[in-house]
Amino acid sequence: MELAVSAELQQIVREKVESGDYASADDLLREALQLLDDRDRLRAWKLEALRQEIAVGIQQAEQGMVAPLDMDAIRTKVAERLRSQGQ
Repeated sequence: MELAVSAELQQIVREKVESGDYASADDLLREALQLLDDRDRLRAWKLEALRQEIAVGIQQAEQGMVAPLDMDAIRTKVAERLRSQGQ
């Protein structure tokens, strides 16, 4: 398999191999692809969890298990989360 990569990416690979972080460009590529696969799997898992939560919310709404929307409380909660995350 041949890959064409930009000069910038070639430099990154060279630096990583020369630093001893990776024994070869193949090792670096193997780990990069594994990380990409892990990220994709995590994203899919999060998306499925979100879909399940949405389904629960829809079911609860259809059963009339809803509360009035309190935008002030939502804004306060968001502001608290942002402060706790240092933003």
